Amino acid sequence: MESNEAPEFSETAPLTSDTETSPPSSSLKFLLFLVPLMLVSVIVSFLAPKVLVWNFKSSLLLPSSSSIELGRGGRVRVAPAPSPPVDHQVKKDVSINASTIAPSPNTAPESRVKASVDINKTTATRKYTNLERLEAGLEIVRLAIRDGKRANQTDMVEDKDYAPTGPMYWHDKAFHRSYLEMEKQLQIYIYEEGELPVFHNGPCQGILATEGYFINQLEMDSRFVTRDPEKAHLYFLPFSITYLIRFVYVVDSNEWGPMKHTIMDYVRIVADKYPYWNRSLGADHFMLACHDWGPEISFSVPNLYNNSIRALCNANTSERFIPSKDVSIPEINLPLGDLKGLLGGPSPSKRDILAFFAGGGDHGPIRPILLKHWENKDKDMEVHQYLPKGVDYYQMMRRARFCLCLSGYEVASPRVGEALHTGCVPVLLSSAYAAPFGDVLNWNAFSVIVPVEDIPNLKNILTSISTRRYLTLQRRGVQIRRHFVVNFPPQRYDMYHMILHSIWLRRLNVRIHQQHQAE
Repeated sequence: MESNEAPEFSETAPLTSDTETSPPSSSLKFLLFLVPLMLVSVIVSFLAPKVLVWNFKSSLLLPSSSSIELGRGGRVRVAPAPSPPVDHQVKKDVSINASTIAPSPNTAPESRVKASVDINKTTATRKYTNLERLEAGLEIVRLAIRDGKRANQTDMVEDKDYAPTGPMYWHDKAFHRSYLEMEKQLQIYIYEEGELPVFHNGPCQGILATEGYFINQLEMDSRFVTRDPEKAHLYFLPFSITYLIRFVYVVDSNEWGPMKHTIMDYVRIVADKYPYWNRSLGADHFMLACHDWGPEISFSVPNLYNNSIRALCNANTSERFIPSKDVSIPEINLPLGDLKGLLGGPSPSKRDILAFFAGGGDHGPIRPILLKHWENKDKDMEVHQYLPKGVDYYQMMRRARFCLCLSGYEVASPRVGEALHTGCVPVLLSSAYAAPFGDVLNWNAFSVIVPVEDIPNLKNILTSISTRRYLTLQRRGVQIRRHFVVNFPPQRYDMYHMILHSIWLRRLNVRIHQQHQAE
């Protein structure tokens, strides 16, 4: 982080001239030094960009992803931080920084009161824009969350629905406070441009159902959605990557151009019609996609993948997914469009299988390794490419103590959600995967994370977990299962609200400032 301290200036060489008979006084020297700076400042004020976006340096969540500015002639200058190359780095970033979003319940700290007073005083001097008022409100939220870190546990706000506590959360008080602030403050504007089926719609069945479920529920949400874009903290780009592929892509053509041009044209339309995209270079805009091609298609608009919040199932840090800016969402399989009959499972004492996996062996590079070492090799390790006839997939998950969640061609797997739904402890076997809601959830506290190279030793790893440890993992998984449940209509702390909360946190990580032009 760059230092904010002013540079030191030496006064050991006083200015002189042929006509001076004595060194100038200290006051004169100060003026001689100050005048050039003032001239430079005036010049810069005319040449400087009219729109600036600052990433929150003392991040409420994760390290800042970039410094963004719109330069002269509309040219964009972006200096993004490199995304973490491996899993352990991502976990380290989350564990260190997520605690800094510390929330506080009923807090009315001095700094928060002072901020409110200062804002009220300054607003009395001139008329502030809607953007400035929004940013002032978000600053008060940031201060409340920071000051809440010092609050006592007894100060926690009573929540009749759910009180997030325990090591499953990087900082339970922080999560609780930021969630409550979201419920009070968050306003989202959905662009009305675009026609069905590619826009304002999405699949609500199968393993890509998260995409359609979120789009459709947000479209019907009167609490967080505003029809006045001037009141919005966030702007949603309501296209469905899955439907874009279904209706625009020509099967087996390997031609991505039409899909990418559709997104480019859509962003161009909203940028021409509204001031909000250009005002922030897309930093307060977000998209959501569960299809594996979502990240690649988003690359068609540089500001979309550089600046905007991308909520993705395919959260691959080796493919430019940036946890501090983007959101990892669960890939939830809804065979019939809901979770009826798919939630719950027997107690740990009634689970007679150590580990279970079933899935095609030609889907990605990791499954062949697992099948090679464990398919039909050990009665405790129920590993199958195809389940025997008459064997129910979900019943096998309910019998297993550990459910193996492998990446396919891409990092996301619906087995993560399925494991939590059935009370099975997830075993994450992946590379470069940013686990869902990793800004809030400590996956080490309720799952087992195994490097791909340790697959040959998988049974030893699982059997070395003590009964006490297993029972703890299983119990914690059941407790946080609510965050991965799809409800109709949505309920507090469920998957829909967790996605919103993660997007809300990314918005808190950004400050947007629009400079005033001289009249």
